[in-house]
Amino acid sequence: MRAKITYAVTAAVLVVYFVLAGDRGIMLIRHGTALTITFGVAVLILPVIGVWFLWANTQFVRKANRLAELLDAEGGLPVDELRRDQHGRIDRDSADEVFARRKAEAEDTPGDWRCWFRLAVAYKDARDTPRARKAMQRAIALHEGRTAGV
Repeated sequence: MRAKITYAVTAAVLVVYFVLAGDRGIMLIRHGTALTITFGVAVLILPVIGVWFLWANTQFVRKANRLAELLDAEGGLPVDELRRDQHGRIDRDSADEVFARRKAEAEDTPGDWRCWFRLAVAYKDARDTPRARKAMQRAIALHEGRTAGV
């Protein structure tokens, strides 16, 4: 729940920033000189990129959460079998062991989105966020009937 609240607050702050930056860009364009119009267009590009990025990430999170709900309903969510230190941090060797099993599972059944979802969780536990994201994108694509490379 804390992650959802943090995401919502961050998204709201970004939307306020996009509105303010867009307003400044329009104000610069209205000034009417070649220099201010150029700067105004440049300032307007940033909110457009930001809105696209926020939308794309929100869609990714929404789809990943939907897969988690489906997997939970099937009883297929990965069980937390990781060892942790006294501070609650995941033991690296433990994460590597689980990762090796999940990777083998995904390699054995490359067309199963469930295996790719569990592999994404294993990548995240092993602190490899970029590969975790790619594996989750693959799981989403497979669930939607599309193909995606990892």
